[in-house]
Amino acid sequence: MESDSIAVSGARQFWRAAGAMVLSALLILWIGSNTDIDLALADAAYDAATHSFPMQHAWIAEQFNHVMLKTVLSLLGATAVLLTLWDAWRPCRSWTASRRTGMRVVAMSAVLVPSVIGLMKHASVSHCPWDLQRYGGTQPYVRLLEWMPAGIEAGHCMPAGHASSALWLISIAAFWWPQRRRTAIFVAGTMLMLGLAVGWLQQLRGAHFLTHTLWSAWVACVVVGAIYVFNTKGLARLRRVRYDSVPAATQT
Repeated sequence: MESDSIAVSGARQFWRAAGAMVLSALLILWIGSNTDIDLALADAAYDAATHSFPMQHAWIAEQFNHVMLKTVLSLLGATAVLLTLWDAWRPCRSWTASRRTGMRVVAMSAVLVPSVIGLMKHASVSHCPWDLQRYGGTQPYVRLLEWMPAGIEAGHCMPAGHASSALWLISIAAFWWPQRRRTAIFVAGTMLMLGLAVGWLQQLRGAHFLTHTLWSAWVACVVVGAIYVFNTKGLARLRRVRYDSVPAATQT
């Protein structure tokens, strides 16, 4: 009976999370298609007198955020990957099962979150603000669900790639989930805010719109969630399915 109640509770949590992600995706889509908040924020960051984004080459936005912070986060992700690979080769006896799961989730997220967002960005047709005619560029502004005019090359600018260098940190919450849910939610929320802040500095440079950053955050949450499920329920189910070529002994 207890196992059944746990299964029912887990199923409810899954469907609640899935519903929340669907609703948030529809909200981001609505914001990009039916409001001008992207343009309003880009207009505020743009200086019409100089025909430029004043923050484009500012030290904090270009050197610190785009170079230094990204390097630190990349090294942090690489460290998580190396530690996880080392544990797979020579298991660390001091690691608990939850810590091992957390490390695997973090390591896989450090690789897959930027990779998935990078692939989606490469396939997108959306342009960056600084490429648009509105901000001194040459390309027209086209919303996500609108057709790109004939003869216009793809912009490859959505979702926001640089924000993904920090958004994978959401996975750190796996160390506390589900035993300490409030702590896990707090950590995930804090890391999400950090990723959005990194994306916001790129927006000030004219590199992205708000919805570009929001889509990156959404994709990161989906990828991290899928990685967590794989490393918990997914692996558990795979371990139960064991092929044995030797037939079981018959009872006489």
